[in-house]
Amino acid sequence: MAQALKKFLPLFDRVVIEKAVAAVTTKGGILIPEKAQGKIIHGTVVAVGPGQRSDTGDFVQPVVKVGDEVLLPEYGGTKINLEDKEYFIYRDSDLLGKFDL
Repeated sequence: MAQALKKFLPLFDRVVIEKAVAAVTTKGGILIPEKAQGKIIHGTVVAVGPGQRSDTGDFVQPVVKVGDEVLLPEYGGTKINLEDKEYFIYRDSDLLGKFDL
């Protein structure tokens, strides 16, 4: 994990995601043009906030943890750049699901 990301802690129910890399070639080795590449809608959780506060003041833990593979909405998220790497911040409730590997 990048040194800058170790110092960055998302607040409340925010989750930092590193999106998967788009496939640029087919299995046969043919290059796929950028416009033909699909949107990346899955990624890996790299940091998780402590959770949202409930009405009683207790923290409600996020559903995901660091290292989980998650399904993302097609649009949304806040892009941040840390040490020349691109990450996205989503709310825990915005994530569509996680893969059970």
